Amino acid sequence: MEGKNAHIDELVSRLLAEGLGKEERKELDDWMKQSDENRRYVMQCQEVWFSAIEEEESKRYDAGRAYAAFRERVAESQRKEEKRNFPWKTFCRYAAAVAALVLVAFFSYRSGETNLKHSLTAIEVEAPLGSQSKLRLPDGTLVVLNAGSRIAYPQDFGVDTRKVELEGEGYFEVEHNTEMPFYVSSANLRVKVLGTKFNFRDYPDDEQAVVSLLEGKVALDNLMREEAEMTLLPDERIVLDKRAGQMKKESGHDRQVTDWMQGRLSFDETPLGEVAKILERSYDVRIHFAGDALKSYRFYGNFSRTGQSLEDILEALEKTGKVRYAVSGREITLY
Repeated sequence: MEGKNAHIDELVSRLLAEGLGKEERKELDDWMKQSDENRRYVMQCQEVWFSAIEEEESKRYDAGRAYAAFRERVAESQRKEEKRNFPWKTFCRYAAAVAALVLVAFFSYRSGETNLKHSLTAIEVEAPLGSQSKLRLPDGTLVVLNAGSRIAYPQDFGVDTRKVELEGEGYFEVEHNTEMPFYVSSANLRVKVLGTKFNFRDYPDDEQAVVSLLEGKVALDNLMREEAEMTLLPDERIVLDKRAGQMKKESGHDRQVTDWMQGRLSFDETPLGEVAKILERSYDVRIHFAGDALKSYRFYGNFSRTGQSLEDILEALEKTGKVRYAVSGREITLY
């Protein structure tokens, strides 16, 4: 008996070995979306498959060794309690195809300051704290991620849709395509564009989400509450107050939109609480306040991350006469 998920096993195996057609791929994705259990089941299949590939990477996918490694991983998994009912018969029929995979659809890659992860349903790109990441999407769109940010997009991006999910801050130069609009969604806002340049900031711990437009035209939807769609023209921005759940349009060029990409930190009467968040992301540190009243102090200054250190900025804060600081490793206390 091959088990209740025999058909799913076959779809996963064929996906990894030779690829699936559009309808079969949709069938598998829809099944995964039905429950967390289904998603974990497919991830389990995937992990076993690629663990065999990783073991053979340095051997240039020798067919005999790759297949033997895969079967050994299967045997190990069968011996574990939580996988004792896994139906391997159908899955193993496709194992020999591992040897033919020179470029597989799943890999883990870490280089410099960018973490890139391919999973079965999405590709994620992350800019760790203290760094920035730049990438080109499959349609040619340029994305620059600020520190502590990530985007995710489906592997079939650009085939039928152009949709990405953002957490943090990203600058986008979207390739024009009137037949296929480009969407960027965060937890609170969704932006729709055809081809334009804009900056989108929505960190989970920020009180505001901000979309600033440099070129073109964009439409925004409030995902926090029902509200009329708003459009932006160049040198306009939308500010979403997360506490009230309301969007507000503002005019005027936002210098910070381009400053962060050029390694500049610009503060214009910025509350110290916001300054601390920016410094934490930019320098990968933790900043604590001895009292909450300090967070409301406002700070002005322009700094270069490449030419000035965190200590230079902290000393500038101290010279205001309102703030002092103490450093212990990567922990900083303002008082």
